[in-house]
Amino acid sequence: MKTILKSEITCPKCGHKKEEEMPTNACQFFYECENCKTVLKPNEGDCCVYCSYGSVKCPSIQEKESCNNSSCC
Repeated sequence: MKTILKSEITCPKCGHKKEEEMPTNACQFFYECENCKTVLKPNEGDCCVYCSYGSVKCPSIQEKESCNNSSCC
């Protein structure tokens, strides 16, 4: 499975959506909505804002899920 590097992040406060390129070397813990300026933080149990508010989970989670589903570990 190919890792998807873009995710549409949706602000839970104002509903603004924007497609962003996700970092591949670290989780992004903060994200400022360009519309309402709310600073988003991950929900409890999520590693980053993309896992909480994005249309696609972050690359590290995608890779873990792909590995677990295909029994490659």
